[in-house]
Amino acid sequence: MKLYYSFLISIILFSCTQNKKSSTPKKEINIERQIVKQEFQSIIDSSRLIGSILIYDSQKNIYYSNSFKWSNQGQLPASTFKIPNSIIALETGVVENDSTLFKWNGEKRWLKKWEQDLIFKDAFHFSCVPCYQEIARKIGEKRMKEYLSKLDYGNIILDSTTIDVFWLEGDSHISQFQQIDFIKRFYESKLPISERTEKIMKRLMVIEKNDNYSISGKTGWSTNNDKNNGWFVGLVEKDNQVYYFATNVEPQKQFNMDQFSVIRTKITYSALKELGIMNKTTP
Repeated sequence: MKLYYSFLISIILFSCTQNKKSSTPKKEINIERQIVKQEFQSIIDSSRLIGSILIYDSQKNIYYSNSFKWSNQGQLPASTFKIPNSIIALETGVVENDSTLFKWNGEKRWLKKWEQDLIFKDAFHFSCVPCYQEIARKIGEKRMKEYLSKLDYGNIILDSTTIDVFWLEGDSHISQFQQIDFIKRFYESKLPISERTEKIMKRLMVIEKNDNYSISGKTGWSTNNDKNNGWFVGLVEKDNQVYYFATNVEPQKQFNMDQFSVIRTKITYSALKELGIMNKTTP
């Protein structure tokens, strides 16, 4: 009898352990339809790049891409992480608003436009790495992890020693599908953040706005293990409709790296034109 009860307890414990493991699956992104666009591949090939352009039509619930395999791969978020980093900074009070001033300490920086005092809005658009490293250090490891869990952003690995570099180097990663899912939840007010933060961020992220459309988003560029990887993520608002995009590319051999900073946006615009989302005459 004693042996029977021991066996029964073991079965119950094993069952609980198995249930616990299966009760917290990683959130899956609902993908209704996927359409392969060879035209996107031609755009990428002609630019001497490899990678994927992923566009989501939220009205039709259709994803378009030249490579859904690449779109599912995780990459370092690089400066696209400035979107959640900015949200967390505003939510924690590390940054007051889009006019908060970041003083330049006089040290030489990688880009000349970073070598000046910058308000938060300009730090975002100039992609000022030292400014956002300062922000990350002030947020700290504990709060950063808590907020990233709440925001359900990618697969981020960080500790106290990597708090100001984890989005640029290391094992953190996010896929193009995850980027679009995050931007969509943000735009649709489904993130657990204040209305004030959301309004500031929606102003902050605008890249271009005219009578025909509005584009919001962020670029990113990481160099890890001698591999350059570039991002452009965001959304287009046009005729009361919203389209989301996430481009991720790498240069082929003998690529002119002076062009890498602009090519990410250029090919994304070309893909949006291909789908008729933007006018063919748009520069």
